Amino acid sequence: MNRYFYIDAEGKQKGTFSPDELIHENVKRETLVWTQGMDQWMRAGEVAELSYIFSETFIAQGAAQPQAQYTHPVMSQTTATQQPMPKTWLVESILVTILPFILCSSFLSLLGIIGIVYAAQVESFFNRGDYTASAESSRSAERWTKIAMWIAIGWILLIIVTIILVLVFVGSVSGIGEWLNT
Repeated sequence: MNRYFYIDAEGKQKGTFSPDELIHENVKRETLVWTQGMDQWMRAGEVAELSYIFSETFIAQGAAQPQAQYTHPVMSQTTATQQPMPKTWLVESILVTILPFILCSSFLSLLGIIGIVYAAQVESFFNRGDYTASAESSRSAERWTKIAMWIAIGWILLIIVTIILVLVFVGSVSGIGEWLNT
């Protein structure tokens, strides 16, 4: 018989307990449990060795049904209607930070680093179950990525216009020199 760890209603890990001892520890079907050989924490009701604890005949025999319950933020009652993870903007943030810096050496393109920081937070907040913070980080990452992109576009256009003006000026100066010599 395996010995189990479980997560109590306050989110603290407790253990180890035999299946019979888990009955007295207020373990419910939704309580997360783990034992050696398991890849990850599972709900107690999904573990075959613990299924008898939650059977109707066992409960009818007088075993006390626990009152405490651990609710994981991601596994709340809204799990069925949980929204998809917002776009992270991580790849875009990295590209608008690195490529313009390489192409035109604009230190202003490094503002994209702010976008990278916000983009890195999106998945972390989402995995913790904080969809609002995840969505806000996604919006901030999008905003800073677009700011860095427009700065890079402006900088590249400025370089192109400067090159054209220099070529026109050099061409006109050399044209005037030829005209004076004739």
